[in-house]
Amino acid sequence: MSEPRSIAERLDDLPFTRKHRRVLTGSGIGWALDAMDVGLISFIIAALTQQWGISSGEAGLIASIGFLGMAIGASLGGLLADRFGRRQVFAITLLIYGIATGASALVGGVAVLLVLRFFVGLGLGAELPVASTYVSEFAPARIRGRIIVILEAFWAVGWTAAALIGYFVVPASDDGWRWAFALGAIPAVWALVVRWALPESPRWLGGHGRAAEAEVIVASFEAEAAKLPAATIQAAATPAPPAHAQAAEKASGADSAAAGTAAARPTASASRLAGIWSRELRGRTLAIWIVWFCVNFAYYGAFIWIPSILVDAGFSLVRSFGFTLIITLAQLPGYAVAAWLIEVWGRRLTLSVFLIGSAVSAILFGTVHAEGAIIATGMALSFFNLGAWGALYAVTPELYPTSLRGTGAGSAAGFGRIASIIAPLTVPLLLAAGGSGLTFGVFSIFFVVAAAATWGLVDRKGQALDDR
Repeated sequence: MSEPRSIAERLDDLPFTRKHRRVLTGSGIGWALDAMDVGLISFIIAALTQQWGISSGEAGLIASIGFLGMAIGASLGGLLADRFGRRQVFAITLLIYGIATGASALVGGVAVLLVLRFFVGLGLGAELPVASTYVSEFAPARIRGRIIVILEAFWAVGWTAAALIGYFVVPASDDGWRWAFALGAIPAVWALVVRWALPESPRWLGGHGRAAEAEVIVASFEAEAAKLPAATIQAAATPAPPAHAQAAEKASGADSAAAGTAAARPTASASRLAGIWSRELRGRTLAIWIVWFCVNFAYYGAFIWIPSILVDAGFSLVRSFGFTLIITLAQLPGYAVAAWLIEVWGRRLTLSVFLIGSAVSAILFGTVHAEGAIIATGMALSFFNLGAWGALYAVTPELYPTSLRGTGAGSAAGFGRIASIIAPLTVPLLLAAGGSGLTFGVFSIFFVVAAAATWGLVDRKGQALDDR
């Protein structure tokens, strides 16, 4: 008589069902609302520069204080998600940054805005790694990477929404930026949907002694799968068997599985943060921290400042916002191509190719001046950069076992947010020293370093998640 199949095996072998779609969409909408908030601040900074006469230093501080909150939030969010559950922390983070964003509509000066932007960042930073961890733990092994890239594609939807609000709402009146902030309060409402309409991760429940609750959730997914056509179910059952056989295998293969389990699982004397720096995991942790740092620096340094850079170049506020909107539209095809390639080429190759494409695009964007060239190179930067983000969010949770997954993903994101704090403050100095050519040349170097670091990661394409 065969042994009963584990929760993880049953989840990995499922076809993609309506319940999977509900988890992906529910999380994706939260992700899009995150992006809308982050994107809006770039337009609002440009408007406040004209209305309040804030300096470039103050503008950089407004952007950076949010990223300081994100750095703290990302690290705390991962730890809390491993302790209290993915869904619970996901909903709380949406509530925090939604309320803080809505309150920002009422501010009358820079000081209060800075305080609220910190709390916005706290919620945003905690939400992103938790959401990717949450969805990855539901996704079938054979399409897990693709599903996470699709989740990340919701970022482009949110950033496009921010560009539309920036183009139509922010310049419409002196209070346009206030209305933009008011729209950013929507996540507070969506938090209720996440809390009550989405299930908790069965992998997390199983790892915390709540097997009965996990069984109910997995059984409901299996019942949904039973309603699908037989051909769909058969297609889901054909992936390569090494997925489960290799679930606990080490990247190096040098140590025994038992030693790996001891290294990976946090104990009473070894915290979760110490666990991600164990002998087994330290190499991939270092590599993913470098990638996150470099990508954050280049992405936020560029995209937070693009509207203001275009205004400084002589374009009107409305025209620069229009250019930014067009550039933003290239994000969606970037995600679409990355979502396809990630299950064909694998995580590392896809990520490194998109990062090299980002490096080339950054150099070109920083050296052109004609309107058509600005739009074309800006769209290329959007395409490659956001495709890289999709691959990065797909690979990060896969590097760690379930007991450390939230902590590992959250700490990498938190370390990356340090770069997103530094970048907005650095851009004015780079622009003053050498203009957009030097500024985007520096971004290109960061993209190249990130591309090199990807080869220190473990590629788990088609394999089951490590459920230790």
